Amino acid sequence: MSMEAAFQALIAARRDEIVVLSAGNASEMWWGLTQDRDSVFYLEASMSLAPMFGAGIALGVPQRDVWVLNGDGALVMNPGTLMVERQMDLPNLKHFVVSNRAYGSTFDAALPNAARNDYPAMARALGVARAAQFETVQDLVAGMEQVRALGHGLFVLEVEALGRKIPAPPIDGPEMKFRFGRWLEAETGVTIFG
Repeated sequence: MSMEAAFQALIAARRDEIVVLSAGNASEMWWGLTQDRDSVFYLEASMSLAPMFGAGIALGVPQRDVWVLNGDGALVMNPGTLMVERQMDLPNLKHFVVSNRAYGSTFDAALPNAARNDYPAMARALGVARAAQFETVQDLVAGMEQVRALGHGLFVLEVEALGRKIPAPPIDGPEMKFRFGRWLEAETGVTIFG
């Protein structure tokens, strides 16, 4: 499926989930489709740690689901995040891996072993019981209720490589921190800023 179609399906399915996006194509695509400046955290320069940032939010705001979207390049950089996720096993953390089999942030440089990487199998081997892969928009749309009901899990979106660069969100780190933090405080009643 195209990355744009997959993201449009997620955006349409979103209810009140908190969204954390990793550096590169995930942030850029979500920004391009939503222009959302407040209710999404674009973790630019995340170096594969968006799932850990999202886990912290999921731990602090247990009444809301947290969707983390990062690329398979990020997962390949740091598969250890799956071990931490498994140990925490937060029922409100949903980790979506945007799998384009390339490092999208670096102009689609090929991932090592790209054709054979089985991300749901990796997750299950590390003890993540709920792992699934979606290859079509129809499967993704049909599977969203199950994703919501399953608790913590790793959900792979198999998408085509973009083959082009798209604009990054035009928000710097401090502005993003305060916009998102204030939105999170207003939405959840959790104190972010003392």
